Amino acid sequence: MSQSLPNLREAFWARSGGLVCGVDEAGRGPWAGPLMAGAVALSPDPALRPRGLRDSKKLSEARREALAEEIRAKALFWAVAEASAAEVDALNPLQASMLAMRRAVEALGAAMGRDQPLACILIDGNRLPQGLPAPAEAIVGGDDLEEAIAAASILAKTTRDQVMRDLARLHPEYGWERNKGYGAPIHRAALTKYGPTAHHRRSYKPVAQMIPV
Repeated sequence: MSQSLPNLREAFWARSGGLVCGVDEAGRGPWAGPLMAGAVALSPDPALRPRGLRDSKKLSEARREALAEEIRAKALFWAVAEASAAEVDALNPLQASMLAMRRAVEALGAAMGRDQPLACILIDGNRLPQGLPAPAEAIVGGDDLEEAIAAASILAKTTRDQVMRDLARLHPEYGWERNKGYGAPIHRAALTKYGPTAHHRRSYKPVAQMIPV
């Protein structure tokens, strides 16, 4: 990732006496599983940051996993939080993503403690969660502009992928270890044959159609 204007702004905020937190979510579209959000505070020194951070969707699975390990090792602070499938149904995907992101920021703040001020929260997209503990800015395409957001995107995606692999061992017929809960043919066929599990998002139309009236 090149040193874009937003990254220069992040460096300025970091030098102002507080840390900058990047936030992103993963898993708004799948039919099953939780929605995950990551929050990451990277070092103000670019030399101490992982190299090659970018939008997790533009990375291979192997590269995402390798970067996730590096982020956990090199980030000053990081956290991951979720909104469950039931919460996605109760709130809607957008509001569930706001909830997961707020939870990730809160978990990050708990890890930082009171002696580490948070100067700014940078969030991918065009909306901000309510009740954040520091000034925040929404950045459209931020996961390919801000390294801290890209890092959060990678942690959210890789953590969710592991959750879906774990759930696949409980429900192997849906193929979640490969499709991660998205509407792949094997997932659709299993829904038709077996119906939804407790991990399905029952408000999503393809799942709702499989629920007996």
